[in-house]
Amino acid sequence: MTRFSVLALLALVACGPSLNPDDYPDPESLWAVSVEAYRAGDWDKAQLGFQRLMFEVGPRDDRQAEARYYVAECQLQQGQRLEAARQFRRVSDDFPRHRLAPDALLRGGDAFRQLWKNPELDPTYGETALATYAELMGRYPNSTAAQRAALKIQEINEMLAEKDYKNGVFYLRLRAFDSAIIYFKDVILKYPQSTYAPLSVVKLIEAYDRIGYDDERLEYCTYLSQYYPG
Repeated sequence: MTRFSVLALLALVACGPSLNPDDYPDPESLWAVSVEAYRAGDWDKAQLGFQRLMFEVGPRDDRQAEARYYVAECQLQQGQRLEAARQFRRVSDDFPRHRLAPDALLRGGDAFRQLWKNPELDPTYGETALATYAELMGRYPNSTAAQRAALKIQEINEMLAEKDYKNGVFYLRLRAFDSAIIYFKDVILKYPQSTYAPLSVVKLIEAYDRIGYDDERLEYCTYLSQYYPG
């Protein structure tokens, strides 16, 4: 394909209202306009093109993994988070040695993370995101994506700690001390680096004080001064 032909195709995809994959005679021209649509943030056009390319290029062609990755990104940008997560998973599982495999796991985790925005809601998606990031760090420990995943794990752990802490406060207000103590201890044990860990120790001391468990109260007072002196 000549440079003039490529420019003409790019102009067509930029100006046209939609992308018809049948208008492009070969995978190279379809790839060019799909990438251009993606870079322009035209997710509908780009997704149409890359979905067609998934059938046009061979199963061992590097562009197969790339096309799937771009489809997943388009889905994610359009709010189709579960569909995107599944497509990212296919990239990492079917092409584990491809350069995009670590990023696919990272973005798959991001898709699940976006489905859990409120710590007070069911944390299933957040826990799935956490597991996906952990898998990424296990499979590709030296990748840039793994470094980014480590930070995202901290963010999710903070949200999970917040959820358990608020549950503990709720039961403490109801004077359901046994339940409150369980939640506060979970925060301390599972998320010791979170901002809610020292708060949980304080609430745990309060709970033991209110039920007259002096030994336990003193134990956690010592714990608080030792591990959270600030």
